[in-house]
Amino acid sequence: MEEVFQLLQATEGGLTEAEAQNRIGIFGPNKLEEKKENVFLQFLSFMWNPLSWVMEGAALVAIALSNGEGEPPDWQDFVGIILLLLVNSTIGFVEERNAGNAVKALMDSLAPKAKVKRDGNWKEVESAELVPGDIVSFKHGDICPADCRLIEAVDVSMDQAALTGESLPQGKKVGDECFSGSTCKQGEAEGMVISTGPNTFFGRAATLVGQDNDQTGHLQMVLAKIGSFCLVSIGTFVLLEILVLYAAYHYSYRRGLDNLLVLLIGGIPIAMPTVLSVTLAVGAQQLAKHKAIVTRITAIEELAGVTILCSDKTGTLTTNKLTIDKGTVKCYSHWDVEGVCLLAAYASRTENQDAIDGCVVGTLPDPKQAREGIKLLDFRPFNPVDKRTEITYRDDRDGGKLKRATKGMTGIIIELCTRNKTSELEDRLEADVEDFARRGLRALAVAYEDVMGDQPDSEGNGFELVGLLSIFDPPRSDTKKTIDDAMALGVKVKMVTGDQLAIAKETGRRLGLGDHMYPAKVLKDGPEAGGKHATLDEMIMDADGFAGVFPEHKFEIVKRIQGLGHLCAMTGDGANDAPALSRANVGIAVEGATDAARGAADIVLTEPGLSTIVHAIYGSRVIFQRMRNYAVYACAVTIRIVVCFAIMAFGWKFDFPSFMVLIIAVLNDGTIMTLSLDRVLPSTTPDEWNLTEVFAYGIGYGLYLTGSTLALYAVMHHTDFFERRFHVNPVTKGDVNDPQGHMIIYLQVAIISQALIFVTRSHGPSWTERPSVALMLAFCLAQFISSIIAGFGNWGFTDVHSISGGWIGIVWVWNIVWYFPLDLVKFILKRTIIAYIQKRRRAGQAPALVDEHGERLQRTASRHESLYSNRTNFLARAANRLKGGQKVSMSRNELSRFSSIQAQQSGAALQRASSRAA
Repeated sequence: MEEVFQLLQATEGGLTEAEAQNRIGIFGPNKLEEKKENVFLQFLSFMWNPLSWVMEGAALVAIALSNGEGEPPDWQDFVGIILLLLVNSTIGFVEERNAGNAVKALMDSLAPKAKVKRDGNWKEVESAELVPGDIVSFKHGDICPADCRLIEAVDVSMDQAALTGESLPQGKKVGDECFSGSTCKQGEAEGMVISTGPNTFFGRAATLVGQDNDQTGHLQMVLAKIGSFCLVSIGTFVLLEILVLYAAYHYSYRRGLDNLLVLLIGGIPIAMPTVLSVTLAVGAQQLAKHKAIVTRITAIEELAGVTILCSDKTGTLTTNKLTIDKGTVKCYSHWDVEGVCLLAAYASRTENQDAIDGCVVGTLPDPKQAREGIKLLDFRPFNPVDKRTEITYRDDRDGGKLKRATKGMTGIIIELCTRNKTSELEDRLEADVEDFARRGLRALAVAYEDVMGDQPDSEGNGFELVGLLSIFDPPRSDTKKTIDDAMALGVKVKMVTGDQLAIAKETGRRLGLGDHMYPAKVLKDGPEAGGKHATLDEMIMDADGFAGVFPEHKFEIVKRIQGLGHLCAMTGDGANDAPALSRANVGIAVEGATDAARGAADIVLTEPGLSTIVHAIYGSRVIFQRMRNYAVYACAVTIRIVVCFAIMAFGWKFDFPSFMVLIIAVLNDGTIMTLSLDRVLPSTTPDEWNLTEVFAYGIGYGLYLTGSTLALYAVMHHTDFFERRFHVNPVTKGDVNDPQGHMIIYLQVAIISQALIFVTRSHGPSWTERPSVALMLAFCLAQFISSIIAGFGNWGFTDVHSISGGWIGIVWVWNIVWYFPLDLVKFILKRTIIAYIQKRRRAGQAPALVDEHGERLQRTASRHESLYSNRTNFLARAANRLKGGQKVSMSRNELSRFSSIQAQQSGAALQRASSRAA
């Protein structure tokens, strides 16, 4: 250790603040490196997707291919398309950036702290500020903040299983190394930091595993399929237009190209990636209000479909605080329950308590009663040999008599008792202890005697057994209701705990989870021959939980549940839970989780308990409904544009101005962005993307809206109905492509296309489900702008002309008349085509395993990492490459050698820095 002090140029008084700041510049902060994204490339990524490629292709068509026939390039469309792309990308970029920054700020607020000696005084700083040479202190329950060598150690035991593969806590003495991320299970220690950040033992292991963030996310695959549907629809009608307009109608090159631009610009749901990104980003900020930090933004969409939640017990379902259950206290003498608890509290420490002493004293209305009215003469604390505590005290309320009380293991206490002990009493005690054990309750016996002399060490009249206390970790007050709420949402909760089977069953009974639980060994041994379960998969689905699990068991449980077709969420808090959290569809790090667990998780809770998870599930389903509503709307608008304008071109040689389609797209996008704040009714069952249904709705709505436009144009072009009834000026009679006729069709398409969103967002009649104020205001503003353009837009460059107020009124009334049957279209589709699709889907499923409710279990892929980067922690990317929790194992000699190398390397870095400074 003397050499270490010399190498690191440090003293036991610690570094000065100035020297610490200097060393931060040499060694960097004590945290793992995060991948910094290029902001410009991140912005451009919003233009790098198949839907944007088509729009970019349309821009090239407008500027490069539209030359010829004595006319200039289509600058208006080119500029409009580029602006539309930039606006969409900017909105998506800003919203996702804001969400990422909010998450980072919340995560930074959870930064671990360390107790360090600076300028000779102890102070608390963030662990990231530690440098080699610092003197740090940690005790029972603390996490070692950096790799350090111990300079003081009092009965120290460190749990480093997640780092080295050692299953049991390891005893440490002066001179030994403690690793960053290991947990102090016992004792108090002071150590000198010898390595920080990526140079620590765990940092090097994380660096070696590299990064693995190249897989395609679940939401991206859904987007790709929706995009493919739109592209195929557009491509089909573009090809038809090329064949009909050029081959059959012999259109000029430029006229045909303008018609193709209408389909390309109008048919592409260019705002889709942005709308969904904004919806998820806004959703992430809303979930943060419920103390759920989303570190992988697309996990929100997957959380909506979670069917099984595997929850840890300690600290999540329970309070992680031992408690005496007064309702089960057994009394064996004239002492009542309160008296037994008071005697046990006498025989407990009131300062520097361990967990048992703390819970015993906690049973009293006021902890001061543990010493009130008595004078402490002698106290024997718990030790591993005697396995009991004992107090000798003077009872001032009983004439100053000397008395003695003890509490401890039942076997030790009953052997100690000599007064009023009978075989019947021993049998009763044994039966009570066995009953407690079956229920997972720890037993604590209490005995009492009167001291015969006046000295604390005088003999007593013999201990008498007075009572038996039961100790357990009680469920949180809100847990039972939360589990009921989760089950009402269609989510099955399974307890996965490292505690004993009996304790797990008792907790399950108290919470209403059920006590149908199995020990972890069944995952290896499988079901018993001739039992009720033929396979391990059936057993897992039937179980209410598993006890005695290790991290590898959690990983196996998640893997098998996913293999049976379920989306699985998993909670965890330790570094050794990282593989299971990473494997789960949605990994959830509970309140107080380690950095490693937070890094591997998709959602980090900052509030204890399970209720936050249920809030998150509910919120994610709201967000999913918003995304689904938009998906249906986008598909419908694509069909509506390409089919409508292709048929009008084929039937009437109608040449709609491509620039006006661009205006429609801009107004649509502005309105649709507010869907991220819309009021929607979440599903009461887990959600899933049934794209066949989405496409069916889209085609049905799109064809209906196409019919509304074709009918308007047919009446306007082939009859004088509007002129006779409303005395408006005739349009399109002499010229199919009259500029006013273009403006009328523009207004009709713009209004009713946006009105469709109110139908897609509702389950019942659209007027019965109130939209958000933002959506309603955006819709009204967009329609006002559309009407103003129709009334005053004399734009010769795009072949439109303003129309009279009478025509504007006709279009509004026409759309209102056609709007109300849209709900009827929805209900007809549900009863016919959608019902048929669902029936075919059920019939096409092969026989397979069923769950406890008789529902079929189908196979699904495990979680895929999204294309969105997890910007909060490098550990998430590292954990993905650990492939199921492989651990780095090193012998004690190797660890000692590694420690020496770290100290030498840090010392060498200081020497180099000093030389350069000189």
